[in-house]
Amino acid sequence: QVQLVESGGGLVQAGGSLRLSCAASGNIFRINTMGWYRQGPGNQRELVAGITSGGTPNYADSVKGRFTISRDYAKNTVYLQMNSLKPDDTDVYYCNLQIQGFPPINYWGKGTLVTVSS
Repeated sequence: QVQLVESGGGLVQAGGSLRLSCAASGNIFRINTMGWYRQGPGNQRELVAGITSGGTPNYADSVKGRFTISRDYAKNTVYLQMNSLKPDDTDVYYCNLQIQGFPPINYWGKGTLVTVSS
C-alpha cells in the first residue's frame, strides 16, 4: 500500500503564496511521476504540475511562471510552491503518485483545500 499525506493548503489573499507538500510512504517502487492535480465542484480533475523520476517538470499553462514543483527523492516528498495566487486557483488540490506498470498505477491523496480571496 501507498499512503500520500498532503499539507499546506489554506486561505490566502490574491497575490499571496502557499506551499503544498505531499509525503509518500509505503511500498514505493519504480515511481514514474509525482504531481499535483486540482478539482473544483462539477469540474474534472486537471493536472497542475508534475515531475518525472528524472526531475523534469511540466505545468498547466494557467500556472506557468507562478507555480514551481520540486521533489525530495530521499524523503519521497513533492512540493508545490504557488506564488501570485489568483481567485481562479481556488480548488481542492490532490497529490498524485504514479508507479510504473502495465498499466501504470495511480495513487491519490485525500486533497487539501486552497482558497484565494479577492
